[in-house]
Amino acid sequence: MAPSTRTTPGVPEGRYSRRTDQEADRRLRIAAVVCGALFLGLFGWLGVSYLLRETTMNATVPTFESVSDSELQLQLSVSKSEGTAGSCTVRSQGADGSVVGMSDFPVPAAGDRYSAVVTLRTTARGTTAEVLGCTPAK
Repeated sequence: MAPSTRTTPGVPEGRYSRRTDQEADRRLRIAAVVCGALFLGLFGWLGVSYLLRETTMNATVPTFESVSDSELQLQLSVSKSEGTAGSCTVRSQGADGSVVGMSDFPVPAAGDRYSAVVTLRTTARGTTAEVLGCTPAK
């Protein structure tokens, strides 16, 4: 007996909507682009909100005077939210650019402005006085 040459008919083309590999790749790329755009949007929004967030304490050093090789007197002016206490970090650099003094100065909670003349101890004569930042008390 000879083997049967009868073949079974295949699935009609287009009937079950099989996708080609190119179509699947295209859909994956579209999904990746959408997810990437959403991620970048979220990252940008978080970055902008961080930068534009209002700080509760801002300080400046309008004047300073080097009293000796080991002391620097400076005026610390702080604007802050009413009732916010905290501390501000001030540093001084010598003529060669090295840090010669750094200290935290407390800021009381009373009022929305604070100004005081404070003394910063230094290891050599200070030629600058700058506020590095202020941190509200928790």
